[in-house]
Formats: sequence, C-alpha cells, structure tokens
Amino acid sequence: MVFDTLVAEFPFLLRGLWIGIQLLAALLALGFVLGITLAVMSVYGHWSLRLFAVVFERIFRGIPEIVLLLLFFYGIGELLPLSPFVAAVLALGLRSTAYQAQIFRGSIQSVAGGEVMAARALGMSRLGAIWHIVLPQALRRSIGPWTNEYSAELKATSLAYVIGVVELTRQASYIVSNLQGNTLTVFAVVAAMYFVVNRLGNAGLYALERRLTIPGFEGRGAES
Repeated sequence: MVFDTLVAEFPFLLRGLWIGIQLLAALLALGFVLGITLAVMSVYGHWSLRLFAVVFERIFRGIPEIVLLLLFFYGIGELLPLSPFVAAVLALGLRSTAYQAQIFRGSIQSVAGGEVMAARALGMSRLGAIWHIVLPQALRRSIGPWTNEYSAELKATSLAYVIGVVELTRQASYIVSNLQGNTLTVFAVVAAMYFVVNRLGNAGLYALERRLTIPGFEGRGAES
C-alpha cells in the first residue's frame, strides 16, 4: 500500500526536486556574481568598500537561514511583494554570497602579488590585471572549496518550505498527509534523492576541478 502510493506520487517528488534544483541554481548564481564582487572589493578596494564587504559577510553569516527566509518573505514582502521562490532566492542567495566571498577572497589572495605587478609593468591596467591574470587562476583554485558550498546550499533549499516554496520537502509532507503516517518511509526516499543530487553535483565539480587544475599547484588527487 505504502509503496504503491509512493510510486504513484513519485512524479510529484520529482517535480519538487526540480523546483529545488532551480532554486539551488538561482541562489548559487546570485552568490557567485556577488561573492566575486565582494571578494575583489575586500582585497583590492578602498577601505570603505572593504568595510562594507566585512559588514555584509558578518551579517548574512550570522543570521540563520530560516530567519532570513522569514525576514525577506514577510518583512520585505510587506514593502515589495515577493513570490515565495524569489524571496527564497534572495534570502539564501545573499547568505551564500557571504560564504562564497570568503572562498573567492582566499583564492584571490593565493595568487602571487608579483603577477599583478608584472602585468602593470607591461602596461596592463589594475582592473585588467585582476580580470585577466588574477581571476582566471583564483576561480580554478576555488572549485574545491566551492563544492562544500554547493552541498550546504542544496540542503538549505529544503528550508524554503517554511515560506511556501513547493520543493521536495513540502511535496513529501503532502504525501505523508495523504498516507496519514509512514513518515520514515517517505522521507527516506527524499533523503536518498537529496543524496543522489549531492553526489552527482560533487562528482561533476571534482571532474571540473581535475580538468582545470593548474600545473604545479596542489589540488584534489594531486600526487605528493
């Protein structure tokens, strides 16, 4: 009975998973763009920009995801109506920005400062040196740490159900209600689905990291 119902309801779980993947992609993209911007500001910017980056990171790293979701949906939503999905992207995306900024800042600082000086000596502007010399190396080096952010944000998407996003966790709760129990069985299936998506994503990122490994720079699987 339970398994027959799960088979019948599985398309709804897949639909919820697809919504969760869309949410994950959107918030990671937002965090990627803003995270790189904050990282460059904190390393190369004026002191006021560095201060802004520090304050931003500490605020969004210090507030729990659920509280941010409620603040954006019910707080900001009173001033500017936001759909549950958009509110979740903004709340979780800005939190991801704070963590990604730290990843990218460390990667940028791992690039030898002499490379920027050499580029400037050849007539390249400071911005050009950052764009063409520093960032290509920094982004390659950030892939390993970025896999942790991918895993963390994948799990964070499950919290979006609190503001009404009908992702995998909420779809599972509907099925539990229909079955009037069997919570363990339903959420065991959900856990397996999250696990598979997490492993597939990490495998893809590991493969990308190996493909883009900088010769002579220690990376995952490098020989000692």
